[in-house]
Formats: sequence, structure tokens, C-alpha cells
Amino acid sequence: MHPEASAPEVAQMLTAMMDSPVLVVPALADAPASMLANVYVFANGIEGDGPLGFQPDVFDHPPGSAGYSPLRALNRVSWVDEADARELRSAAEVQDAEARGEVTMERPGVVVNMPLLTWPGGER
Repeated sequence: MHPEASAPEVAQMLTAMMDSPVLVVPALADAPASMLANVYVFANGIEGDGPLGFQPDVFDHPPGSAGYSPLRALNRVSWVDEADARELRSAAEVQDAEARGEVTMERPGVVVNMPLLTWPGGER
């Protein structure tokens, strides 16, 4: 679920992707860092169902964990050499790949309200 985004271009892209309106709320970008978790969005690499046509997004701090927040700071991840691309499945894997210089990270200051809903039994 992506009900709001701080940037119009992101709201427009998510509206098209989700086939449901995403509102532009510029004030989300003013949320203090202590209120934000991260979402890692891939700009190249392995093709997939992510919003930019590559692997699915990676989230840190799932519901029920310390640090969970529905407000997500957008982190745009790019593989330096696409031949090295592999699916990264956790925030730790993304951060390790960045530390090794395999990916670069752009943090454009965009915040998206992305509550992760969990059904009884822990399923999403």
C-alpha cells in the first residue's frame, strides 16, 4: 500500500504501478529522520516487478521490529557493473553491496507512506 508520496513524479509512478491514486503530500519530506525507515528501489540490474522494472524493493525494519515506520525514505540503488547484479533480499545485503562498491545509493529526499500490513499469523 502506498497512499502518499512527497514527490509528484514518485506519486505518479506509484499511481500507475498500483492502479490506485497516490496523493502528493510534500510535507512528508519534512519528517525527521527518527520517524523514517528505508526502502531500497533498484534502478538497474535484474529485471523484475520493482517500480523501475528491476528487482523488488527491499525494506528495512518490518512490522513488529524495532525501528518500524510506515514512512519510508527512498533510496535509489544502482549496480556499478550490471554484470555483477544479483537479487539482494535484505537491507543488510544492500548495505554490504554498497560498502563493497558494487552498488551506489542515491537518497533524493523523497518520503513515501508505505504501511506494511500483516495479517493474523504474520503473513503479508
